[in-house]
Amino acid sequence: MNRLFKHILLIFALAATVQSTIAQTNSYFLHTVTKGQGLYSISRMYGVTEADIIALNPGSEVVIKAGEQLRIPQVKKAQETTSTTTAATVNDSERFHTIKVGETLYRLTVMYGLSAREICSANPGLSAENFKVGQVIIIPQKKEEPATTTPKITEPAPQVAEETQPEAKKPKCRTEHLVKRKESIYRISRMYGITEQELVNANPELRERKMKTGEVLCIPYPHTEQEVITPVKPKPEPIVVIPTDEDLFAESKGEGKQIEQIKAAVILPLMLADSISSEQMKMVEFYEGVLLALDSLKKQGVSVDLHIYDSGNKWASIVPILKKPEMRSMNIIIGPAYETHITEAAAFADTTGIRLVIPFARQVDEVFTNPYIYQVNTPQSYFYSEVYDHFFMQFPHPNVIFFDSPEEKDDNMVAGFKRELNDRGMPYTVLLADTATNKDTILTVLDTERQNILMMTSEKAGGLNHMMPVFQLTKRDTAATKFDIHLFGYPQYQVYTNNHLSSFYEIDTYFYSSFYTNNLLPEAKEFHQKYRRTYSKEIVNRYPKYAILGFDIAYYFLKALHLYGTDMENRLGEMQYAPLQTGFKFERVNNWGGFINRKVFFVHFSDDYKLQTIDFD
Repeated sequence: MNRLFKHILLIFALAATVQSTIAQTNSYFLHTVTKGQGLYSISRMYGVTEADIIALNPGSEVVIKAGEQLRIPQVKKAQETTSTTTAATVNDSERFHTIKVGETLYRLTVMYGLSAREICSANPGLSAENFKVGQVIIIPQKKEEPATTTPKITEPAPQVAEETQPEAKKPKCRTEHLVKRKESIYRISRMYGITEQELVNANPELRERKMKTGEVLCIPYPHTEQEVITPVKPKPEPIVVIPTDEDLFAESKGEGKQIEQIKAAVILPLMLADSISSEQMKMVEFYEGVLLALDSLKKQGVSVDLHIYDSGNKWASIVPILKKPEMRSMNIIIGPAYETHITEAAAFADTTGIRLVIPFARQVDEVFTNPYIYQVNTPQSYFYSEVYDHFFMQFPHPNVIFFDSPEEKDDNMVAGFKRELNDRGMPYTVLLADTATNKDTILTVLDTERQNILMMTSEKAGGLNHMMPVFQLTKRDTAATKFDIHLFGYPQYQVYTNNHLSSFYEIDTYFYSSFYTNNLLPEAKEFHQKYRRTYSKEIVNRYPKYAILGFDIAYYFLKALHLYGTDMENRLGEMQYAPLQTGFKFERVNNWGGFINRKVFFVHFSDDYKLQTIDFD
């Protein structure tokens, strides 16, 4: 009796352990870190705090790396309002799901009682190509009467004993269909409004073999219009046709539509009634560039109905602008500039489904959860991760020598760069950028076997101005040796070319950027001339040049809408446009969020006095 009691206790203990494991598994899901992601961006993506993530992943507060898996607490968007909320209500709320081995879109529709269209609508970045293990998707809240996707179970053609079976007439073909690559019985039957079994009955050879590309199928009339053959037993097993991921995605996504006239709104803090400030001049230049883009597009037959709105200062609200009747008919909104205005515009875009292009802000939290946002200015962590990757493509075996200004601390770029060098097992040297550091000091740390990279730890002009003569002397004194020396710098260096152009060439300088225009190129010269003729002034030399930024952004997005219509999001990779200044490479941050621009290129002033832009894509 005692042994039986212990056995029962053991069973209960095992059951409790299993239930505990299930509860823990349901309380979190797995996120695979991708390049450029940090705790901040991941926490914003899932609506949790950084502390929540750290609690489930001790050590993540120090560093996380691409490819690493993090446990993310499962926070449901439809929160329980009372303590008596039922389990069913909790299960019906919106949550996240990590795709596991063997799972298909069809299996998820059955698992959650949702249609493929409902899942795809909640995850506009999801496709048959990226539906893979480790991807995280949103499972939307189940509606009261969900349109669930269930297997098509249809009865095959009845068979009778050979001596009594009447001769069955083959159904008359309503039309014929030439099978194309990747088509399935499921997709073709849906195309003609018939069942899978009706298609198989009309083409009995499909019972014995798979359908082949290039064969011609008989498409019968629907069952109600066909001659009905009285079934005679024996009755065979029903055929279950399960749609493929390709079928479900093709059915859910639908076809894109062309846009005859593009309706676009530009919302900027022009504040023309106030005294002109440097910030206003930037916005005016940006808008002037937008107008020049419209002029170029008009000559190509692109019709645009443009609306311009002054958002006012950062303490104002743009809600009155967003409430204007014409705003809901827009295809795209460019702007605004200020954080509070971006929050208001993002909420409007999320409600209306209107594309929102954010030109200036680098931190836009809404991009992680709003599928209609395009962030042009890359978030810092994503931007730097691209820079590091490109750096090691250009310099596979670097000997990096950092020059620290005593009064300035490392910025985030340099701190991350040092971590990246450590992770790759590449030593580096740190010297002070002061009067004690001369060419002889530098010569002691150069390496004849590696590429010697000189880099200031600050983008500010002061330190560069101080060290530039030392770098030049070092380069000259090693001209007859085997030392391979380069200066590596920041996007701000393009503003310093007026003072250091010849030095940049002599030291063989590289700098990274996502904005750059070479004023010597014919296209840039033509734009400057056109701007001068139109507005009777010169473009201000700043980084970036706002007139060209406005031109590039307006031209890129309006041309894409003209070419691809409502299918623009799926076809941006096809867009052929050589920008005057602004690089574009938009990628979704996740399956349910918006797009960020991940374009980075290097500008190279070579020691043989050639200027080139290195595009790594």
